[in-house]
Amino acid sequence: MKILILGIGNILFGDEGIGVHLVHYLKRKYRFKKGEVEVDLVDGGTLAQRLIPIIVEYDRVFIFDCVDVDGGKIGDVYFFDFRDVPECVTWQGSAHEVEMLQTLQMMDLMGDLPPTKIIGVVPYVIGEDTTFTLTPEVQKASKLMEKILLKELEKLGVEWEIVAPETDIQEVARESYRLEVPPESLRGFTDPTSIPSGTPNPTHARQLEELLAEASRLLERVEENRNKKEEK
Repeated sequence: MKILILGIGNILFGDEGIGVHLVHYLKRKYRFKKGEVEVDLVDGGTLAQRLIPIIVEYDRVFIFDCVDVDGGKIGDVYFFDFRDVPECVTWQGSAHEVEMLQTLQMMDLMGDLPPTKIIGVVPYVIGEDTTFTLTPEVQKASKLMEKILLKELEKLGVEWEIVAPETDIQEVARESYRLEVPPESLRGFTDPTSIPSGTPNPTHARQLEELLAEASRLLERVEENRNKKEEK
């Protein structure tokens, strides 16, 4: 059996990157033993549809991500099967959240989605500002998300050992943007062996490109408004 632990999120916006940070946190803290059950941890960033070639290769999928919930409070954790989403979960949060939902729905309609469970948390939405700092509520919630995953993996016969017990989620969050390229995240794009060690993660490079593009659009709108005022 092959199990995929997929971290989704935008690391530029604080809590919204928790899915990505948790994957790197688990990679650093644990060593999952190889056997009949194989576990892969993948940083999916905001790639959404481009993750399809990776997801279809697995028998079970667990996804760490943010969720938007009616009446939910920052740090609330929700664990559910993708085919049985609680009515309170609206999926109307950030763009990456909506894009991932659409990707999973499309795969499900095509019959290509493996059994998938979501381990989500309600984030503090910071708007247009950027930060690598996680709120205390989400840092605390990450412990529960970690426990939920380990309990599920144990049911599936996965064994592991703790190799770095001192690992801190906030420390990982501050370093996620400059971690080496995870080979699993490159499948379908290029040959991982051709990427030199220490190359910035392409997922995060894409996020930076999107941010710069959005900033450029905002500057254009500001310039347009200024010209209109001058014409008046």
